[in-house]
Amino acid sequence: MNAVWLLIGALVWFAGGYALYGRRLARVYGVDPERTTPAHAREDGVDYVPAHNWMVLFGHHFSSICGAGPIIGPALAVAYWGWAPSIIWIFLGAVLMGAVADFTSLFVSVRSDGHTISDIARPEISPRARLLFSWFIWVALVLVVAVFAIFAARTFIQEPEAVVPSFALIPVALLTGHLLYRTDMSNRNATIIGVGLLVVALFLGHELPVALPAMLGMSAETVWILLLLGYCFIASITPVQVLLQPRDYLASFLLFAAIGIGIVSVLISAPTMQAAPVGSFNPAEWPAAGPMWPMLFVTIACGAISGFHSLVSSGTTCKQIANEAHACRVGYGGMIMEGLVGVLVIICVGSSLPIGELREVLGPGGGGPIAAFSMGYGRIAAPILGGHAETFAIMALNAFILTSLDTGTRIGRYLTGELLGTSNMYLSTAIVTGAGCALALTGQWSILWPAFGTSNQLIAALALLVGSCWLMRRGRNALYTLIPAVLMLATTLAAFAFQLYRALTRLDPDSGAAAPDWFLAALVAVLIALAGVVFWEGLTALQKTRSEQLQAAAQQ
Repeated sequence: MNAVWLLIGALVWFAGGYALYGRRLARVYGVDPERTTPAHAREDGVDYVPAHNWMVLFGHHFSSICGAGPIIGPALAVAYWGWAPSIIWIFLGAVLMGAVADFTSLFVSVRSDGHTISDIARPEISPRARLLFSWFIWVALVLVVAVFAIFAARTFIQEPEAVVPSFALIPVALLTGHLLYRTDMSNRNATIIGVGLLVVALFLGHELPVALPAMLGMSAETVWILLLLGYCFIASITPVQVLLQPRDYLASFLLFAAIGIGIVSVLISAPTMQAAPVGSFNPAEWPAAGPMWPMLFVTIACGAISGFHSLVSSGTTCKQIANEAHACRVGYGGMIMEGLVGVLVIICVGSSLPIGELREVLGPGGGGPIAAFSMGYGRIAAPILGGHAETFAIMALNAFILTSLDTGTRIGRYLTGELLGTSNMYLSTAIVTGAGCALALTGQWSILWPAFGTSNQLIAALALLVGSCWLMRRGRNALYTLIPAVLMLATTLAAFAFQLYRALTRLDPDSGAAAPDWFLAALVAVLIALAGVVFWEGLTALQKTRSEQLQAAAQQ
């Protein structure tokens, strides 16, 4: 099949989904442009800071949510189960589930004075649900920090040309933030200066590649992980308008350029999909894959529905939105854009890499899903970018990963402070980065990724459950959120059960003897228990609210 038709179908589907379903959802929630948002009401110059305009916030939000997830998941799914079920899941998931969860988390948090989605579970469900939900999210955030730190380190090792532009973005963002918030310069002129300096940094990166050697008995990957988490610590405690907001805003231009060039390249080259449209339900040639249901639906996480998005929406974005009218554009629209990224990755990998080469890249000793994406993008975008296309893809990917890393650390800092009852941001940040570092230094991304993907999706289901309780308590139609919440709960619990079974029945690859992975088994068991109790509490709260509404109606 010609990939052009897949791309056109995606553009039409996502545009229609935003125009019809997204705006319908905004009416259901009752968006009020005249209502004061927490960014204005609680402005503190550190976390609660109104965005300069909605595009600045969209850039920050999209850069934060679009980490390695929409790259890694689709690249693996194409090889495991085929491109057709992968694209269908992204189409349905992004419009009917993922964007709904993102918008719900953002809007409900805005209406709750900027509190996180887990904190909102206290008044909407129960105090116990709030506590357990918070611990579940905390564990998932540590997984986010660990997995993304591993992938960011490996991209720097794979493409040393990406190092200079990635870190040059930090001083450029500081300058842009100063121009936006401390001077009278217009948003347009500040943006032109920032983007111009970013372009210069991209060229410098090609001329000045940085390859760190092993040092002090540590591998290059370990050194990069430590440096990256050190940066995350600093970024987490820096006022949001100084670094995080302008950095993500500028990074978004790189990401939008990568998406735009990818779309134009597909339309020009009109490649044919080489990967199988549908693979086997339980592919024996990929032992790490598992059955299509439920594993496809948690492998493709961020491209279809993601709990991490809910954390960003209710953790940082809700504290910066200047007008409720922007909630649909930023929350729903950001997820739609990420769905498009997932489709583009499927096209790049599925059309540019022959099946044999794809198996080699994703197999033992290969470069993995990041290498598969960069190779595929490089071949498709070669007519526009020439020999720089593959390097450009890695640079854009690293921008995705780094923004998710520092945002995830910041949200983890908020949550740690809430759970431990401390206002010491340094202690809270050190706990998050320390736990993430301990997991990242194991280097076991193939073990951590399924656990991350499943816990990620389950957070989205729980966020939708909180949204359902919020809607029902206010007499509004909760089916928009409750149906996807139940579907994702069933899928993620099945995925956790499969991972638990696989961890307990693991065999040693050398001897063939039984070698259970007790750490993964314990982690999965704890997450199942936490999620099960939270969901039971939520369903109980929904039933109680429904009974109260029926009694009130009967009395009238």
